[in-house]
Order: sequence, then C-alpha cells, then structure tokens
Amino acid sequence: MTDVLTKEQRAYNMSKIRGKNTAPEIKLRKLLWSEGIRGYRIHFKLPGKPDIVFTKKKIAIFIDGCFWHKCPVCFQEPETRKEFWMKKILSNIDRDVKVNTQLKEKGWTVIRIWEHEIKKNPCSVIETIREKLL
Repeated sequence: MTDVLTKEQRAYNMSKIRGKNTAPEIKLRKLLWSEGIRGYRIHFKLPGKPDIVFTKKKIAIFIDGCFWHKCPVCFQEPETRKEFWMKKILSNIDRDVKVNTQLKEKGWTVIRIWEHEIKKNPCSVIETIREKLL
C-alpha cells in the first residue's frame, strides 16, 4: 500500500513530531508538581535521554509513545510502509532494552511509562513514581 500523503505532506507531518517536551511529558511534570514532587531534572545527560531524572535517588523515567515503542495494549500496526515502520519500531524496542541495561549497571532505577497510562490513569503513574522515591 502506498502512502496517502504526498512526500512533502509526510515530511511536514514528521517534522512536527517532537522528541522533547511532548504533551505526555508536560502533563506528567504538571502532575508531579501539583503533587508536591520536586527535585527532578529534565534533559539530563544519561544514556537514552530520560524524560525526567531524579538525580539524588538515581531514578530515570522514560515516557514511551504507544506507537513508537509498540505498546502491548494499544499499538496498531501501520497500514502503509509496514516494513519501514516495523524496522524502526523494533529498533526502538531493542534500544530501550540496551538503555535499561546500561542504566541499571550504573545503579539507576528505570521507570518506563506508556503514553496511554498518563492519559488514562495518572494517579497510578504518580503512585508508582512516589513508591520509587521513598
């Protein structure tokens, strides 16, 4: 199946996908702030570029997009360019595993949160983070 968008339209759409300060990241940071959870850093230099880092507790939090990291709950295979996208997504998953291993070997606790968890159950996400901080 061919792409339904022109090359220019697809390039424009892809250019709008951000790697930092995504809507789920901002929502989680606002939730943390409203719950009185402070002391985290963003854009802290660590393998994998965690979205939120609690440096004193050595906790790295990643917010994984459901499409980009193949969420087991809500991932839908792309209808166009399947081979290209699945190769990209599977390499993201492989990289996630390597990053988790690297950080754990350095004594870090890794928390991975799915994008849909922040939308559907933010209280549970905050509780998970709070438990790790204790």
